[in-house]
Amino acid sequence: MKLLLLEDDDLLAESLAESLKDSGYRVDLATSLEVARSLMATEHYVLAILDLGLPDGSGLELLKEWRKEGHDLPVLILTARDTWEDKVDGLEGGADDYLTKPFHEGELLARLKALLRRRSGSMSQELVLNGVCLDEANQCVRIDEGSWQPLTGTEFRLLRYLMHHPDRVHSKEKLIDQLYALGQDAAAPNLVEVYIGRLRRHLGKSIIQTRRGQGYVFVSH
Repeated sequence: MKLLLLEDDDLLAESLAESLKDSGYRVDLATSLEVARSLMATEHYVLAILDLGLPDGSGLELLKEWRKEGHDLPVLILTARDTWEDKVDGLEGGADDYLTKPFHEGELLARLKALLRRRSGSMSQELVLNGVCLDEANQCVRIDEGSWQPLTGTEFRLLRYLMHHPDRVHSKEKLIDQLYALGQDAAAPNLVEVYIGRLRRHLGKSIIQTRRGQGYVFVSH
């Protein structure tokens, strides 16, 4: 799953991006409102982490723009502004959660997971659909109460995205976009077939279906 991180502190942004990548996310970094607007117009993100004080304006105003434009992705505000009035403004401006600096990266990751679980309708760290149980904390999967099977980083990211967005057709290009951040050397779309094949060895052939000429669907029931 791909996240947008809007943060102009280079050291913090680099550290946070690495932690997010280690946890299985793909991260596009924006250091200004202009860059964030451009990325949001062209990329698909499952969540955004948003600083408020940017060199070219207010992150809160950008968030309000996104909500008016119909962008409904979860947004976590990450800022040094820590008064209760600031928190109220942020939440009423469209944020789903609010975390003040300094913070512990473990808390940030826990809050992100909670937002994504609520978005998917699951309140457990184990995401269960159609007999498939994905342990997001340990990056492993099991079928119908069978034994846990470890996943590679790419297998985990792909399966997690499909399970958070079931019963939808996802093109190879869209799935590649979720697996690789901008600036990385993205793999050819045909590589998705390889990883879908690996997941089917864990899950069986019927759960991830191929829609010829369109893409793949994780069937939820």
